[in-house]
Amino acid sequence: MTGKLILVRHGETEGNVAKILDTRLPGLPLTERGVAQAKTFGANLSVPPRQLFSSEALRARQTGGYIADATGVKLEPLEGLQEVQLGDLEGLNTQDAHETFQDVYHAWHFGDLSVRVPGGETGMEVLDRYVPTLERLRDTYLTDAESGDVILVSHGAAMRLVARELAGIPRLFAANNHLDNTETIELLPGANGEWECTRWGRYLPPFAEAAWPTGDDPMG
Repeated sequence: MTGKLILVRHGETEGNVAKILDTRLPGLPLTERGVAQAKTFGANLSVPPRQLFSSEALRARQTGGYIADATGVKLEPLEGLQEVQLGDLEGLNTQDAHETFQDVYHAWHFGDLSVRVPGGETGMEVLDRYVPTLERLRDTYLTDAESGDVILVSHGAAMRLVARELAGIPRLFAANNHLDNTETIELLPGANGEWECTRWGRYLPPFAEAAWPTGDDPMG
């Protein structure tokens, strides 16, 4: 039996607390609460992962480092897995900036991946840099006879978009349900390169076609 790919949103950061749109590498560090969240996540794993990866962002590497300390599995940062790049909105915490990003992000979830964040990325550019790494991890670690999960510490907006595209999550559900710090999206590899989502934060399948928006901290 093979394992799952477990995407983990990093622990709380100074940017999360201040509602700052923080996407450029290396980014802001974890808060004390974020450190505690990362330590708790690692301590609560009943079985160490087969492999442990993170994006290159400081907050993801810090979160992954505490998971590594708890499990004894070496952390390896990977290129191309950073958060959606927000260009002109970088470093802002205004309501207008958040609403501008949310308008673009919802357009991506509802099928228009060509819309660009002002000065930043399109949805297709996010997928083009992110998805090939997941496929490589799948081919390397999740298709052989050896069992064990692969953990990847990443970022909320990118995780949601990628998981929706790969696993066919209902669009409204994916657009409206953000992930709290250290919550996970869990993907099980299936036949013919397909993925099945077995967890989205606090939710298990089947995922509702309609869902009310949660209080959204979009960045991570």
